[in-house]
Amino acid sequence: MIRGNVVPSLEIVLFDPEPEGITSGLSYRISSMSTPSIPRSSRRIRLVAGALAISSLAFAACGGGDSGPADTVPADTQLVVKAVPSIRFDATSYTATAGDISVGYVNEDSVRHTLIVVKDGEKVPNFKLEIGKKGDADYGNITLEAGNYVLFCDVPGHQNMKADLTVS
Repeated sequence: MIRGNVVPSLEIVLFDPEPEGITSGLSYRISSMSTPSIPRSSRRIRLVAGALAISSLAFAACGGGDSGPADTVPADTQLVVKAVPSIRFDATSYTATAGDISVGYVNEDSVRHTLIVVKDGEKVPNFKLEIGKKGDADYGNITLEAGNYVLFCDVPGHQNMKADLTVS
């Protein structure tokens, strides 16, 4: 019979040496232990300190935030369009050479955007790029004949995201 209060304990071993100097990596063990002589306040402090240590490891492991590398478009992309803050494109007009055009779309804004191409009021079929959050990038190819087109974001409320595209 165990006397005193039983509290859970968590042991984390980052590198557990094994024979021949080989390490097994991250391991953990959860057990119960009797702590009859440790005052309740000390146990709480240890429990909070342990939780903070585990949280720190978890946050360090998963990264997060905007500090990570952004998605990129291939270096040989012929047309790069950027969605920038205030729900607009980075330019009011773009140019491209007729034929198969590689298009990259980069999100420098904090909201989701799309990119479609419109010719004479009709959406060019089989082409739509989507970027969900800041740092996202999408790219694809579209075949266009010489002429004037409009780049457009079809997300509701983004109707001011228009730019002219001249293909020659």
